[in-house]
Amino acid sequence: MAPFPLALTDIFTKFGVYLIYGLIGFSFGYVLEISGFGYSPKLAAQFYFKDLTVLKVMFTAIIVAMVLIFGATAVGLLDYNLIYVNTTYLWPGILGGLIMGVGFIVGGFCPGTSLVAVSTFKIDGILFSLGVLFGIFTFGETVSLFEDFWHSSYMGRLTVQDWLGLPAGIVVVLVVLMALFMFWGGEQLERIIGKRDLKVEPRIRFAGAGALLVLALVVAFIGQPTNADRWNGIAAEKNAQLEERQVQIHPGELLTLMHDRSLNLLMLDVRPEADYNLFHIENARQVDPGEAVSMVSDLHMEAANTVIVVMSNDETTATESWKTLVAESLPNVYILEGGINNWLATFASLEDSLQPISAAGDEDLRYHFSAALGDAYPAADPDPEHYELEFVPKVQLQTKRGPSSGGCG
Repeated sequence: MAPFPLALTDIFTKFGVYLIYGLIGFSFGYVLEISGFGYSPKLAAQFYFKDLTVLKVMFTAIIVAMVLIFGATAVGLLDYNLIYVNTTYLWPGILGGLIMGVGFIVGGFCPGTSLVAVSTFKIDGILFSLGVLFGIFTFGETVSLFEDFWHSSYMGRLTVQDWLGLPAGIVVVLVVLMALFMFWGGEQLERIIGKRDLKVEPRIRFAGAGALLVLALVVAFIGQPTNADRWNGIAAEKNAQLEERQVQIHPGELLTLMHDRSLNLLMLDVRPEADYNLFHIENARQVDPGEAVSMVSDLHMEAANTVIVVMSNDETTATESWKTLVAESLPNVYILEGGINNWLATFASLEDSLQPISAAGDEDLRYHFSAALGDAYPAADPDPEHYELEFVPKVQLQTKRGPSSGGCG
């Protein structure tokens, strides 16, 4: 795997990044304009199967971007975890798609193509864009009336490969084949309904389709990096942090974080469920270490001020889970120093009625619990005012690099 991917800001200045964004935006708009997407009758013609240019151009953009994205991730040039993918709200999404589709047919534009028309001073494009702005304002003023529906059927960062349970490379090939079939079918509809002469169409389109399919097959053959591959790319740096004890935080610091309202603290308890049921820190979430990777998408969607603390009875299991999460580019991940055993040694009192166990091994609880009370023991939520603990603070909130925003062309 290639070296750990860098953000654009690590390569270019902020002005350079803005320039790249501007060039991409200009190029996208230019392609839409020369494709005729600023002319509403041409856009509306797709719904009558007379001119499928919109389908062919937009789907070409989608599959080319898809192949390049997964090709770049396959060779380690891009981190897919840091790419924004819209979260899925199934039924609101379906209804919104129907509304937008009707608007597309009636108005002859989608939001992006209306701006293309505005850039060439077309009156219908200007009026459509004003309608879009009015719709946005109206939605913002009325969303509270149907907020429950708006937030319903949440399915997280759901992608086609997640839905089908197939490797990303296989899905890339399948989507490219589906698109090529749609292109062929679209041209047949244009020939039959739109009376289009396909003989005058450039034959180079077949070469482009073939090249894209070959590239998709290469992406599938290479495959996507595993968590182990990702870890190997950063192991030298991160192992040094572990050895220097830079990410193991004292129980006193965790207690401080628990009462810091400026942070979104997530405590992941990776111990067996039986130990978790005996005792756990208040608000800690029990997680199977083997399921840590499946949580990554949701964890990336957490707020920018999120701090994640992983804990086990000692540190061994927590450290392995820490490696898994860090390899997936999650920032602000720490380990509870000494684990739950150290937490109990620091905060357990006579009120907890706990008896130490001297013969316990690594990752075994060193205390005997008379009942499985979970977080009902006083030590699960100690009062910070009752303790004066000395420790070196280690939590440094990093700028969130995960996916944070998106939009519609």
